[in-house]
Amino acid sequence: MVVLSALLLGVSPALAGANPSFFNSKETRSTNLKPFKKWTAALARYSKEAALQGKGDCQTSKLNKCHYEKWNAYLDGLKGKAALNVIRDVNARMNKAKYITDKNNWGKKDYWASPGEFMSRFGDCEDYAIIKFLSLKKLGFKENQLRVVAVKDMNLKVGHAILVVFLDGKTYVLDNQIKQVVEAATVRHYQPVFSINDSFWWRHRI
Repeated sequence: MVVLSALLLGVSPALAGANPSFFNSKETRSTNLKPFKKWTAALARYSKEAALQGKGDCQTSKLNKCHYEKWNAYLDGLKGKAALNVIRDVNARMNKAKYITDKNNWGKKDYWASPGEFMSRFGDCEDYAIIKFLSLKKLGFKENQLRVVAVKDMNLKVGHAILVVFLDGKTYVLDNQIKQVVEAATVRHYQPVFSINDSFWWRHRI
């Protein structure tokens, strides 16, 4: 579960002007990713994992080369398929992973896991979103098509995270709580707080 801290909610993008966005919000973009330490740390750990993906004993439950070999083999099997079918397949495949809270998994209130950590230890909502984000990037989706989004679930009254994909003029939601990939316009119970990718973050206001 994403914890929407008071510090984070108080961060304002550097660029002025709000544009229409998904979930009936308006967004303002910034290049300043410094406040998003959990996100940037997860990406940094991923970079280290990717460099070492050929190492490690497959017999251990910790991150090892077999985790990355299986991931890469799965992604290779999707190459050449229609983009919408790819995002549906990635969403369904990653949603099969076991949900484990950060407190039980890491002993922390909020921890953003790298793909390797997710493959070896599973995770919670933002971890599903992160591995989907990086899976689609590895498959050739452009950065400007992908955003991890922190939302407020207005039904459950908690923070949550999803992946949003922009494809052919439509906005799709990949969510571990929703079995199928759906268009953002059909989702009524999420209030976006911020969205982020490798280069930018967006503040959302209703």
